[in-house]
Amino acid sequence: MTDQASNQMWGGRFAAGPDAIMEAINASIGFDKRMAAQDIAGSRAHAAMLAATGVISDNDAEAIREGLLTVLSEIETGTFQFSTALEDIHMNVEARLKEVIGEPAGRLHTGRSRNDQVATDFKLWVRDQLDAAEGGLLALIRALLTQAEAGADWVMPGFTHLQVAQPVTWGHHMMAYVEMFGRDLSRVRDARKRMNESPLGAAALAGTSFPIDRDMTAAALGFDRPAANSLDAVSDRDFALEFLSTASISAVHLSRFAEELVIWSSAQFRFVTLSDRFSTGSSIMPQKKIPDAAELIRAKVGRIFGANTALMVVMKGLPLAYSKDMQEDKEQVFDAADNWMLALAAMEGMVKDMSANRAELAVAAASGFSTATDLADWLVRVLGLPFRDAHHVTGSLVALAESRGCDLPELTLADMQGVHSAITQDVFSVLGVENSVNSRLSYGGTAPAQVRAQVARWTAILDA
Repeated sequence: MTDQASNQMWGGRFAAGPDAIMEAINASIGFDKRMAAQDIAGSRAHAAMLAATGVISDNDAEAIREGLLTVLSEIETGTFQFSTALEDIHMNVEARLKEVIGEPAGRLHTGRSRNDQVATDFKLWVRDQLDAAEGGLLALIRALLTQAEAGADWVMPGFTHLQVAQPVTWGHHMMAYVEMFGRDLSRVRDARKRMNESPLGAAALAGTSFPIDRDMTAAALGFDRPAANSLDAVSDRDFALEFLSTASISAVHLSRFAEELVIWSSAQFRFVTLSDRFSTGSSIMPQKKIPDAAELIRAKVGRIFGANTALMVVMKGLPLAYSKDMQEDKEQVFDAADNWMLALAAMEGMVKDMSANRAELAVAAASGFSTATDLADWLVRVLGLPFRDAHHVTGSLVALAESRGCDLPELTLADMQGVHSAITQDVFSVLGVENSVNSRLSYGGTAPAQVRAQVARWTAILDA
């Protein structure tokens, strides 16, 4: 078979034939160069440890340290020339280091392998992303607390099945998302604590015969301890899976909130007004203000979910220890991290800028027989009816009001007594939406006093 025929079999994308294909499938520098800072930090810690334990000389360690700083500067300033032929960020850095300092560069890889090197770099990168996510979540929670405090006593409809259920307050609704994102925050912190063990020094899979000090490198890189099993250290990607799982759950919360903002900002609801910073117009319909940021947050969730599933599938069938399959662990994590951070920042911006339309919320809160449960509770509490009987009486009164084209507070006492003779004028004290929300004083309830208490609790938690 001719070279030309062979190339046609491989496809027009690869003019050089199978060698080009192998280089393309094997190389990861196109994406793992994002770990350059982490790779150099790990190498600096490793070189310092090698000198401290007498494995390499102080002079060589100093040359390596200075050389790595030069390489890092070149990468940060954009003058570094990345090579696909060198496969990955580790070999690219090492090759350039040799050009900068010569022979001492060859001593850097003593007592380690690319297996523990890449695991260390990736852990450091994911840890940085968890720290960034913590910052994003804290900012979003604070923005929600500001909204909750401002609207602690603004009535709005609470929904089940997207139908009016009972009146709640704007502050209470905002605090529901504080709880959700608060759980995300706890997962981020928990994941960071669990993953903070150093793989460096595990070498290829079995450790090394050199007298290295893994505690020293772990401490230098901010890890709590070295990983306790070398096989596990190089093959573990739980930290990446947990990052993606945590991101996915947080993305669910972001998407649910984004969906509500899309609904609330529509002309049919008019519950909120989003700022121009996070909205766009229509190319043909001049009246439209489109909540693009919310819609894009809702869509980006799919990419985060996809990344989570993809890495689970990559890892599910791998025997110990390292397999080349694990090179496929990074692109989806990088993409998910980018989209999670962007979604958190966009949601914080929308929450800070949005205005709740208090009058529209109040009108909607009073619609749909939203105080029917308050009426049933009154019948139980004041008249002593069994709840099932009270439910039946209330249903009859709702049907009556519906037939009259009015809401429950607009029925007369005579109308109500026609359904149950023991009802008194006192029933009207529970039928207003303000009275309804003020009565929900149970812990975690929608009463303004409870909302303000929860705002204070969360503010104290964040300040601490």
